[in-house]
Parts: sequence; C-alpha cells; structure tokens
Amino acid sequence: MSNDAFIARQPIVDVRHQLVAYELLFRHSAHAQTARVESDVDAGITVISNTLFNMGTEWLLKGKLAFVNMEVSMLMSSFSTLLPHENVVIEVLETVQVTPEILARMQELKTAGYRFALDDFHYMPESESLLPLANYVKLDVLAHSPAELARMVKQIRRYPVKLVAEKVETLEQFRHCRDLGFDFFQGYYFARPENLVAKIINPNHATVLQLLEKVRNNAEVKDLEALFKKDVALTFKLLRYINSAGFGLSCEVQSIRHAVSILGMQPLYRWLTLLLVTAGNSPTSPTLSRTAITRGRLCELLGKHVLARSDQDNLFIVGVFSLLPAFLEMPMEEVLERVVITDKLADALLDRSGIYGPFLSLVEAVESGDEKQLEDLALSLMLAPQQVSEAHLQALAWVEQLGLD
Repeated sequence: MSNDAFIARQPIVDVRHQLVAYELLFRHSAHAQTARVESDVDAGITVISNTLFNMGTEWLLKGKLAFVNMEVSMLMSSFSTLLPHENVVIEVLETVQVTPEILARMQELKTAGYRFALDDFHYMPESESLLPLANYVKLDVLAHSPAELARMVKQIRRYPVKLVAEKVETLEQFRHCRDLGFDFFQGYYFARPENLVAKIINPNHATVLQLLEKVRNNAEVKDLEALFKKDVALTFKLLRYINSAGFGLSCEVQSIRHAVSILGMQPLYRWLTLLLVTAGNSPTSPTLSRTAITRGRLCELLGKHVLARSDQDNLFIVGVFSLLPAFLEMPMEEVLERVVITDKLADALLDRSGIYGPFLSLVEAVESGDEKQLEDLALSLMLAPQQVSEAHLQALAWVEQLGLD
C-alpha cells in the first residue's frame, strides 16, 4: 500500500472571485485528474481520514470551509461527526434518496452545528423536503439550459439558502449565473482541482486494537496514555486532531493525557475506529519508531529532575516529534505547518532553544556519543553525567518493555 495520502481540493469563490471554501475530492494518486472510486464509502472515509490524520485541517484549508461529499452510509455513520463542524459543510450527494431516516439524521447533525449543501440539486417534490435543512444548494450549470437554470433559481429562492453554481467553465456562464443571483461559483473557469500529497505515518494496528478495547471498558486515562506512548504515529495524529480549529480550544493541547481527557471516551472510540480502518499495511520503520520513542522517554526522564510534570509531558512530545522530519520526509519547518503546537515546543524542535531545547540537545549528544558536549549540556541543566546515564538506561529498558517489533 502507498505511504502517501492523496486528496484534491477545488476552490469555491464569491462573485468577486475571492476564495471562500474548497471542495475536497477523493484521489487515488498524485496525478489523478478524476476519482477512481471502488465505493462511495471508501472514498468518503479516505477523504475524512486524510483531512483529519494525514494532512490536518489547518494546513489543508488555511481557514476556509471544506465541502465534503457524503453518501447515505457515511452520512448515517458516526464517522461524519469526526470532522469539525466549524470547518465543514456536508455535501449531500444527489444519489441520496430522501427518507424519514435521512431527514432525521440531517436534523440531528444540523442541531450539532453542521451545515449542508445539496449537490447537483434537481427541484422535485421528493427533494423539496431537503431545502429547509440546507445552507447551500449546488446547481450544475452544464446540466441545465439557461431557462431551466433561471426557473430553478426562482423556485429555490423561496428558502434561505446560498446558491452555488458548479461546473462553470466560461466567462459567459459565470456572468449568466451572477446575473441570476448565484452567491458562489465553482468550476474550471476559476480553477481546476489541485492535487495534494502528504506522507503517511501508519499506526500499529495492534496498538489501535488494544486502545479500542481499553476505551470500550472505560480504562483509566493513564492506561490509555501508556499505550499512546508506544506509537509515534498515534501521538502525532491525536495531537493534530485535538488541536484542529474545529475544537475551538483557547490553548494548544500539548500532552497525551490532556488530549484524551478533552476528547472523551466515545469520540475517542470513533476516532480510533476510523484510524483502524484507514491505516495502511506498511508501518513506519520499526527502528525509527523505537529511536523516536526512546528519545521522547529520555527527554521526559531528564526533565523529572528539574521541571514540573506538565513540562515532562511536553518533553516526551518534543523528543518524539524531533524525528518527524525523518518519518514524513520533509524539513521541520514544513512539519510544523501541519500540526498546532506551542511556541515553546516549536522553539525546541526548530533550533533547540527555549525551555525544552537544551534537553533535546542533551539527548542528541547521548545518541551521538559526544562526551564533551554531553558533559557541557548536562552541567547547564544542573544534571550530573551519572544522572544522564541512568536516565538513558531507564529509557532503553522502558522501550524494551513496550514490546515493540
């Protein structure tokens, strides 16, 4: 299985051609121009997982809305609520048949703060019941004559929705839709879908399964935290998810314990379930994973001598994240564009500065065997070389006990 995640985004603009949103589209490769879809469910799960886990809403959306297609199964599933409602417009596909169950589910999601767009809408008696629940209605410019388009706009305008003209390919089509009163526009006239690629760090399936079992049995947070610490990918994905704009937190979540506590057991279970079904079969290099986890644990142990517990949690994250450039095959500056962390953590990761930077430098000196640098850095942190050696042995023993492959 590929170690890359693919997604396409196509801009949606206003009447002044200002960007207001992206439609996120499934892609199976970096250069695909259309979606090769084996099932709408797989495509929907892939778009959601790539948005949440592999790319992140901050980097992918840049503060704009995301229109995400959903067919019946995805709409009715708990996966639909993993996406942050502040960033997302659920695009109900034209293939969705209107039933009492669908209307009830849409009302439930609307109450939870989600917005809806009706894709490729056709004004018919059976589809009219969707309009009171919709925020946006998308009309395919190429599928209707100018007269038909004008008639549908007049009918839909009885409801307080925004109209989106899609598949606008020429200046004439744009002007016609603008004159009809469309609010937003999408199509090749403005921009073709842009394909984006992100490197995937795959979590260990066994660890995810263990976490699912513990969450199902309402295990204590400290037991969940211990499992998360076994897996670099899980830690990275959890912190990026909890720090996404959709949670609206006033401060960044920096520790695993804090993230698990905020998320709650039921949302955590849904998140892990989606992670399990989308994880690849090519796990990250075991050697690199072991090194990252050892580095995180050693940073944490060294901090015990001089820092508070909350800072020790942060040191674990600093140690683990310091090897993300190797996992993701990109510079640290680009890594930090894809995960929200505090300036303290970023300073340590970028140039080994701030309160955490010297600890990371000390751990790197331990790994390199540079005794002179090790002694100097230990002294600057008021640590004896013997304390550093003991912490190193404890970190190695701890990682060995995790039973990593």
